[in-house]
Amino acid sequence: MEFTSEVKKATEPIYQKISKILPEIEWSTHAPYIHKINKLKKEKNAIILAHNYQTPEIYHGIADVAADSLALAIEASKTKADLIIMCGVHFMAETAKLMNPQKKVLLPDMSAGCSLSSSITGKDVKLLKEKYPGVPVVSYVNTSADVKAETDICCTSANAVKIVNSLEVKKVIFLPDDYLAKYVASQTDVEIISWKGTCIVHEQFNEKEIKEIRKNNPGIKIIAHPECPPDVISASDFAGSTTGMIRYVEKNQPEKVMMVTECSMSDNVQIENPNVKFVKPCNLCPHMKKITLPKILNCLENETNEIIMSNEIIEKARLSVERMTAIGR
Repeated sequence: MEFTSEVKKATEPIYQKISKILPEIEWSTHAPYIHKINKLKKEKNAIILAHNYQTPEIYHGIADVAADSLALAIEASKTKADLIIMCGVHFMAETAKLMNPQKKVLLPDMSAGCSLSSSITGKDVKLLKEKYPGVPVVSYVNTSADVKAETDICCTSANAVKIVNSLEVKKVIFLPDDYLAKYVASQTDVEIISWKGTCIVHEQFNEKEIKEIRKNNPGIKIIAHPECPPDVISASDFAGSTTGMIRYVEKNQPEKVMMVTECSMSDNVQIENPNVKFVKPCNLCPHMKKITLPKILNCLENETNEIIMSNEIIEKARLSVERMTAIGR
């Protein structure tokens, strides 16, 4: 695609926003796609939802809503668009479909999965419910629709503790992230029965690495995602969801910060906080990075990669997500 004068003029405001982290030579490749996608989505009454881990050219260039999993689920339920493009991973597109069963939901790359989502199945949940009869199941939103269909209520890292406490019970089954389960257990008196799932990005971090970064960067603030191992959270100054981490930076404006999470998020937050210096980890989510501008354009043009689920699964799984969004952040 050609980087014409028309494209350059139309996309210049976007580039000015992200120019400090995106070289001009790269922009000439991205801009034609951004221009065409932004025109086409208006023509088709499409909305583009992007997770915080998407690259800056997607996050700042074409997204109508860029947010964490909870906000994306809520926005998906409210949209008036005819077509929903999810720039994220498969479970996020499924969740958008659950909230909009009559609308067409597309995922630019159907192989964009999640280590947490693939760690457990609906059959696994049924077996757990047999083992612990009467114990409510709380499933992280990072799960497939068939897991959500066996779940009492979903949660995200933003509201996991609130969701668990809202059930007013002594014991819950919490799936599938073992580290998030340990974090929730540290914040509540409710007994947590966990699963051994982990995020391939967050499990890579360790306490030794955190201490080394602190040693080399005096005064740095280190903020971690609750999917990180407990020793990493203990060694950090703050733990919270991706939105919680963003708000921490916006509110505190630390001189220097490290966000212990997926690398692209630091780029996206730096754009909005130019006075903060970011020490960036190089842990990328290989699934999130499968979503690219050419794939988004192809998906939007041809309306390919539609999320299809049975009405039975949609009806059963949607209840757990609706209960989550009703409780909110």
